[in-house]
This record gives sequence, structure tokens and C-alpha cells, in this order.
Amino acid sequence: MTQKVEYTAYGQIAVIKLNNPPVNALDHETRLNLQQAYHQALQDDAVKAIVLGSTGKLFCGGADIREFGTKIAWAAPSLPDLCNELEASSKPLIVAINGTAVGGGLEIALSCDYRVSTRDAKLGLPEVNIGLIPGAGGTQRLPRLANVKLSVEMITSGGPITATKAHEAGLVDQIAEDGLLEAAINFAHQVLKQEAPLRTCAEIDVETTGLPQGFFSEFRASIARKTRGFLAPEYCIQAVEAACELPLEKGLEKERELFNQCLESSEARAQQHLFFAERNATKVPDVDPATSPRTVNKVAIIGAGTMGGGIAMNFINAGIPVRLLELKEEALQKGLAVIRKNYEISAQKGRLSAEDVEQRMSLISGTLDYSDLADTDLVIEAAFESMEVKRAVFTQLDTYCKSGAILASNTSTLDIDQIASFTSRPRDVIGLHFFSPANVMRLLEIVRGAKTADDVVVTALNIAKKIRKTPVVVGVCFGFVGNRMLEPYAREAHRLVLEGANPAQIDGVLTDFGMAMGPLSMYDLAGIDIGYLVRESRRDAISHDPSYALIGDRLYALGRYGQKTGRGFYIYEGREKHEDPEVLELAKEIADELGIQQREISDQEILERCIYMLINEGADIVEEGIASRSSDCDIVWINGYGFPAWRGGPMQYADEIGPETVLKAIQHYRQSLGSYGDMWFQPSELLKNTVEKGQNFSLINK
Repeated sequence: MTQKVEYTAYGQIAVIKLNNPPVNALDHETRLNLQQAYHQALQDDAVKAIVLGSTGKLFCGGADIREFGTKIAWAAPSLPDLCNELEASSKPLIVAINGTAVGGGLEIALSCDYRVSTRDAKLGLPEVNIGLIPGAGGTQRLPRLANVKLSVEMITSGGPITATKAHEAGLVDQIAEDGLLEAAINFAHQVLKQEAPLRTCAEIDVETTGLPQGFFSEFRASIARKTRGFLAPEYCIQAVEAACELPLEKGLEKERELFNQCLESSEARAQQHLFFAERNATKVPDVDPATSPRTVNKVAIIGAGTMGGGIAMNFINAGIPVRLLELKEEALQKGLAVIRKNYEISAQKGRLSAEDVEQRMSLISGTLDYSDLADTDLVIEAAFESMEVKRAVFTQLDTYCKSGAILASNTSTLDIDQIASFTSRPRDVIGLHFFSPANVMRLLEIVRGAKTADDVVVTALNIAKKIRKTPVVVGVCFGFVGNRMLEPYAREAHRLVLEGANPAQIDGVLTDFGMAMGPLSMYDLAGIDIGYLVRESRRDAISHDPSYALIGDRLYALGRYGQKTGRGFYIYEGREKHEDPEVLELAKEIADELGIQQREISDQEILERCIYMLINEGADIVEEGIASRSSDCDIVWINGYGFPAWRGGPMQYADEIGPETVLKAIQHYRQSLGSYGDMWFQPSELLKNTVEKGQNFSLINK
């Protein structure tokens, strides 16, 4: 037997152990070895029962992602066929589950007669997270062994359950407190002694008598908002419905049909693209992954405002002590109070205990003195977005922070290299751009300066993992990746208002496309004043276009800053938003001043001008090396800007519709929009080259 499966006979019991570290992925060789070991046990007359377990820290993490999209993924024995074969065993088959049994690993376990697990084991079917449904019997066997409600919740969410919950549901037959393998072997002896029956799911009917009328319809409604745009959750529900209505053989056929439909969908391609993109994002060109990170045991945050407080909470939640620095006692105490209030709100909702709140607050302390930061390993500046303010802060940090401390800025647009120049140690300076609210949003742009040391980059990646962020390493330019791509997207939204589209139409087109929020609603939420101040810092770069976000500038001049003042592009009454005719009048006034002819604008034009220019900017960013690969742009926009995950990000969306479609539309608007088109609708060289070579962005990784 090869090393991917171990086989040992203990008298009447054959023990088969998966041995494919680190997660016992069910690649073709492992499936083949498992089948061979299983056949050996069946053919040995001395063997009366079989125990299936693992040599590692977990039972099985499911399919091998390296086989995704290849023929070998379905080479005999395929996982569905192997599960069917195990279920048909003529000898009792007991699975010993330690660590985790997820995806195909759980489907293997479901195919066995009995299940024994450690108390800390987790069981789940996460296929929905890559746009699929379980395809090896999970949707049919789980409802038969557990219950319909638990099954549909597990399969549509992709989240694991504890062994205790699985035991209560009847999915696990016994929890082993000590010695899993010994417990499983003893369980097998008991099965033989008691002549317990072989349990095939074909002989088990799904229990539906306790289900309320309309259960599936109500369940669909309960997850509709969260799963909008995704295909797989609906197909998961249909598969469980089939389990309730069909015998196992027919149910498995229905599962296979639904699985294949998911497999061929754009949503599955998008989600699998993101699955791999997140892993690739941690691979930084020219940085050896074996580089030792610096030690980070203490963190300091400069600025106790909304952003600084949110950043601090990330580290506190990870158990890392934080020192919060402010210039004035009043601002410091206000910031600490907001952090405490946030935790107390979580406690009121049952997410934390009162003890948890106090434990977390014990990890944060405040100061007004830079000298108190002398022993910190990482300092993150979250002060006002002004280069002069950054100069003042980093000059102080350079004076007081110890040698080897990492000095980071949370700037969203400013030049990290210039900020680094304010210190005598540019190797230690890096950008850590958190997204608001910082204690909620997953994205962390790690901005690598020209002189940033490799071990600082590696440390930032490690820190991101500790505080449960999704990191993307980016280069230095205005706005880095996220905000630089936002610029043309937002520019077109503002310009379209001047040309005759109303804000509700623009936002509606883009939310219908799948964006979490329309661009103009986003500006109202973030603050029209914030957008204005960013534009003020770069007037030279946009001065050639007199119309550039001019309606935003005029709203700022009128004191209409968005939700915070009750008026922006819309009128706000509490959380309710209403269209404002005055904005259309203002747009008409500006259009007349600039000689812009207002007209009826189609939804298609709105979508193409906003989204295609977003893609075009992403292509420029990859061409310039600001992003290492196109998928990094996707990770940024999925996790930081509400781009629909079921489309895979802007660059994956371009691949799905064809880069030539994007190029053709940009060329069309370059001609049709006159001088404005000449100014802004310049196709990226990378986009043109991609189309010329008949490639996709995903094939181009700089």
C-alpha cells in the first residue's frame, strides 16, 4: 500500500488510515488507494469490520483543489462512485473523525455505517462557498442521517457544526473522550457482538412529518437577501427537497444534475476564481515566503477617532495589547468610550459576555505622550489625511520608537514613499490601509514602499492573518488599487448626472448589477466633504476637465455633505432616502454652464461607463505593477467596495463577458462622447494587448 493510505489488521478489525498531509485531500491517488485498501479488507475473510480514520490532525478536508477543472478530478474511482461503493459494504464500516470532516471528507463519512468522533471535531459541507452543491451524496445522505432543518442550514451556509451538535442530531453515533482510534475499534467490536445492522441510506427515509407547512419557501425567504445573485444556495435547497421526495438512487441522480448545472455556471467560476485569488494574494513577487517575520507583541495606534478605534479593536480581538495615542485628553477618552460602547453593544446582542468586554478593554491603554510608544513593535498612524499631518506624526515616531519597530500609515491615498522619507528608517515604513468600519471590513491593503524591507511585508501578511483580514500587497500610487479604481467609477457616475441621468437611476443600475451600494449613495454615506477634500489634494491632475465631479463640489459648497447633514445627492429622513429634485436642477444648471447637452441615458450606458472604466483602470494598475496580478484587483473590490462576489470581481467579470467586449465599448464612448471621451476613455495597453492575443486577464500575472 502506498503512503497515502495505511492499512493494518487488528484481528477482526481492519483499520484504514488516510495519510495525505496536510489535510488528507481526496486527490485521485488517495481515492484509488482508499478503494484498494477497502477491497483488501472486504476480501480478507478474517476481517469482520472496517474502521476508517486518519494519521493526521484531521480526518479529511475534502477534494484536492489542485484537481479543480481537470479530468483527473473525475478519474475512477470518482468520489461519488467511491461513496456509493463504501455505502454498499458487506462489512460494518465505522469512521473515526478527528479535527475536521468537511466537503468530500464528510461525504465519505456519511457513506459509512457508523460515525465516532472526538468532541472537538467539526463537520461541514462548504461547497456552496465555491459556487457548488455537495456532489458525492451529501445533499441526500445528510437529511437521512440527521434532519432536514439542520441539513439545509449546513448545506446552504457551508458552515461547520460541532461534534456535540452532530451527536444530538444523530449524525455522530458516539463521541470519544479519549483515544479516538481505540474507541472506534471498540465500537466496531460492539457492532459485531450485538450483530448491529449495516446501515445504508437507501433504506432510511427522510423524516418530514415534523416540518412546518411551507418550510422550504420560508427558508428561501430567510436567506434571500444574503444569497442574492448566488446560484448554488437555491440548488442546495432543491437538492434537499429532492432527498425528501425521492428514493436515494433517484435523489443522487438529481444531485448530480444540479451539481453539473452549478459547475458550468458563471457564479461557480467566479467563486472558485476568488478561492484561488485569496491564496495567490499572499504570494508577493521578489519576497521569499521563508523570510522570518518580525515579532509583534505590542501595537500602538495614532488617532482615537472612528478609524483608529476600529483598527485598535482588531488587535484587541486577537489578544494583542494596544496603546492608543491622541493629542488631547478629551479626544482620547472619547475614543476609548466608543470602543467600550461597541463591545457593550456586542454583549447586549449575546456575542460577548460581560467578562469578555472587560478582558478586551484591559488590553487597551491610552496616552498623550509619544515616549510611551518606545516599547511597541508596530505603530499604525490613523490621523487626518494630510501630508503635513503625516510628516508631524512620523517625525515623532522616528524619534521615539525603538529600532526595528514597524511604522505603518493607514493612509488611503497618500504617497507612502514620501511618508517614509520623513524618517531615518524607510525600510521599516509600510502602508496598512484598513477599510471603514475597520473592525468589520475584511480587506487590508498592504502598501509596499520602494524601500520597505521584505521582513516588514511578511510581518504585515502574518498580522493580517492574526487579525482575520484579507490582505493584498499593492504598490505606491494615488489611491493604491482600491481608491484608484474607484476614481473613474465615481467620475463617470458624477458626469452622468450632468448629462441627464438622475442619481436614483445610476445607483439603481449598479445595485441591480450587484453592487452593495450605488456610487452616489456611497458618497452620501462616506461624506461628500471627504470626496471634495480628496479632490482638493489633486486638482492639478483633474484640472483639464472642468466638469470633473463638479456637482459634488457644488453640493459641498452648499453644505450638503450627505447623510451626516440630511442632504447630499438625496434627502434623508432618518435612514429613509428620498430623491431630491433640487439635485436635478443643479445638474441642469451646471450642464448649461459647461455646454453639456442633457439627454436620456440608457441603463446599459450607465453600466458600461462605470464598470468598464473600473476594469480599464484595473488593467492599467496591473500593467504598471501596482497590483501583482489581476485577481488582486478582484480581491480588493470584492472585500472593500461591495463588488458582487458572484461575479468574481471586476477583472473576472471582464474575463467572463470577454475583454474584447470591454475594449469595444470603451472605444465606442471615446468616439461618441466628444472631447470628454478623448480626455478619459483611453483603453489600457494591457486591455488592448489582452484582446489582441485572445487572452483573459487571469492568464496575465505580472
